[in-house]
Amino acid sequence: MIFIGRQAQSIEEAFKQQGYITDQPTLTALHLVTALNKPLLIEGPAGVGKTELAKVLAKSLNTRLIRLQCYEGLDASSALYEWNYAKQMLHIRLTENSEDSIEEKEASIFSEPFLLTRPILDAMTDEHASPVLLIDEVDRADEEFEAFLLEALAEFQVTIPELGTIQAKYPPYVILTSNRTRELSDALRRRCLYQWVSYPDFEKESAILHARIPDMNKKLTEQIVRMMQTIRNMPLSKIPGIAESLDWAYALMALNQSELDKEAVLQTLGCFIKDQEDWQAVEKEIRQGNLLSLAKE
Repeated sequence: MIFIGRQAQSIEEAFKQQGYITDQPTLTALHLVTALNKPLLIEGPAGVGKTELAKVLAKSLNTRLIRLQCYEGLDASSALYEWNYAKQMLHIRLTENSEDSIEEKEASIFSEPFLLTRPILDAMTDEHASPVLLIDEVDRADEEFEAFLLEALAEFQVTIPELGTIQAKYPPYVILTSNRTRELSDALRRRCLYQWVSYPDFEKESAILHARIPDMNKKLTEQIVRMMQTIRNMPLSKIPGIAESLDWAYALMALNQSELDKEAVLQTLGCFIKDQEDWQAVEKEIRQGNLLSLAKE
């Protein structure tokens, strides 16, 4: 063990309880997020469990998980807050005959009861404990949004013009994930701890399937893993990850398969192949018996 302590041990224990198999460097990185209160940027291919790391971290700390799903065009208002215009209009109509001044009426409708918090502001206004803030697939957002993140996460505070500056009482533990669809800025990288998560090797993937699906027999587990390891070496446009391995394993269990055969694999291709050209390439290899023979070695 590189580190000791209750919090570090609870993180490792929570991962075991959730059936999440990971390595010591990743556990250390997650511990440092809580110890140093620095954001952690996790990069790697899609489907290798990056998002799940944040979920299990929140469970291990017994705190809330707040997720911001990034997308092209995401702006600060969508991530921070917006005003409940419908509620404001209703309040204006109900109080239009009051004797309050215009300034008082304006202050009334631009107050916390009319504020709709979005993920980042929600994470900074928790009154009980530091939540885990997951900023998922940050590479899908624009560079302008990256600049906003740097400002918001630097001091864990945000400014709302009508209310002033809000400082986080319990700063969130921040996890950012990226599938590397575009290169992130050096400024964002410098402000984060970093962890690369790749496709697992045979032993690790077998351990993951066994931990998640303990009722699956060893033969089927090993055949699934061999098949997936071989497919990942093919020139596919969308390489299947651990998420697809688990989906496929659950499907085969639901179909009462105790081992792989050609028909079962062809009927369940949609569990791990998500592209037409990839489908044709893998189907061809299966019909020729190449993939199945390797899986059964």
